[in-house]
Amino acid sequence: MSDEIGILRQRTIEAAFAKEIYDEMAAELGEARAREILARAVIRMARAAGAAWARKAPEGRTDLATFEATLPAWTRDDALRIEVLKRSETEFHFNVTRCRYAETYRAMGIGHLGAILSCNRDGAFCEGYDPRLKLTRTQTIMGGASHCDFRYRLET
Repeated sequence: MSDEIGILRQRTIEAAFAKEIYDEMAAELGEARAREILARAVIRMARAAGAAWARKAPEGRTDLATFEATLPAWTRDDALRIEVLKRSETEFHFNVTRCRYAETYRAMGIGHLGAILSCNRDGAFCEGYDPRLKLTRTQTIMGGASHCDFRYRLET
């Protein structure tokens, strides 16, 4: 991965492009419709990304341990600061205490699109990675909370 750009940088590039597309769609179709279209596209991308990561899992085995092994990609460049709360074969819980994705989108003037561009991806990524993997989250920094509460569960 050392020769690849980090996910935070990738999301920044994508967001700059998405903002321009969103602005054009909003002018033509209205903000609500533009948000809906953008959200669908991001979710589709996230599912595909999850499936691609699953194909790279050791021996094709996807579970919470292999899923957790993807975290360095998301935290690279201090993109996320996390506090792990629980780790077992069927549960992985952590809080995000700093989210540079949210900070970046706000700095770009598109904080209002941040949940669509980032938070929207998390559950969809799980679906693509392993349909047994379920995410419950009740709050996000992007939405104004002090932290994001990620609670992953592997259904057996």
